Amino acid sequence: MKNEEPVVPAPRKDSRSPRRHPHGTMNTPLANIRIVLVGTQHPGNIGSAARAMKTMGLSALHLVAPERFPDPDASMLAAGADDVLDAAGRHPDLDAALAGCHLVLGTSARRRHVPMPELSPRQAARQLFAAAAAGPVALVFGRERTGLENAELQRCHAAVAIPADPAYSSLNLAAAVQVLAYELRLASLGDDAGQVSGSVPRPGPEEPPATADELERLFGHLDQALADIDFHKGKPPEMVMQRLRRLFLRAGLDSREVKILRGILSEAQRMARLAGGRQA
Repeated sequence: MKNEEPVVPAPRKDSRSPRRHPHGTMNTPLANIRIVLVGTQHPGNIGSAARAMKTMGLSALHLVAPERFPDPDASMLAAGADDVLDAAGRHPDLDAALAGCHLVLGTSARRRHVPMPELSPRQAARQLFAAAAAGPVALVFGRERTGLENAELQRCHAAVAIPADPAYSSLNLAAAVQVLAYELRLASLGDDAGQVSGSVPRPGPEEPPATADELERLFGHLDQALADIDFHKGKPPEMVMQRLRRLFLRAGLDSREVKILRGILSEAQRMARLAGGRQA
């Protein structure tokens, strides 16, 4: 694993009026950090995760297709964090939960043949906190038994791995949330959250960074454009698209750059249609 960290966007000042979150915190960077739980099987883990979040000043809980929620077990184990549960967003898929986020990190206990940067919890927390000054960011946790699927990890800029003892690395979901929530709390209390080094450029203050949903639309457009120009020549496109995803996520595109790239793709598709008409 490389020691370099991808650079997060430079914090920008938010001109909007501060707003209140479930337990009364103002619109600080912590309030912009979404904790996203995907496919949670046991509602008690949702409640325990909400409790872990509230103890560290986090409030934005988002649930993707939970098997059971709302549920009395979630409320019981929340132990006073019912406001976090009540305000939790519920989404049918991960793309909906990540809408508007410009930095997404996914937790993973092991590599899943998805080439991507890996961060320690402390590195991840510093980057998330620094980026949250510019707008919503997300930290994604997978299912209790199987974690995040490869397709879900591909929607993340980097993976986060908790360095548990290899001899017994089984970590409860809520415990993992607590570890990362604690690191986020430390990042918010320290003065080094912005001291993030690395070699991957991120958008500057001139343009807002591209959100997860903007990037997914770009990737869908790119996939279709490559098919339209017969780039793959009948070969499976999955590996090429996986590598192109990593390339563009490393690049740290801003919204205007995404629009430019999609304009180029649209023009390439138009020329391919014209060429096809001439050959017909």
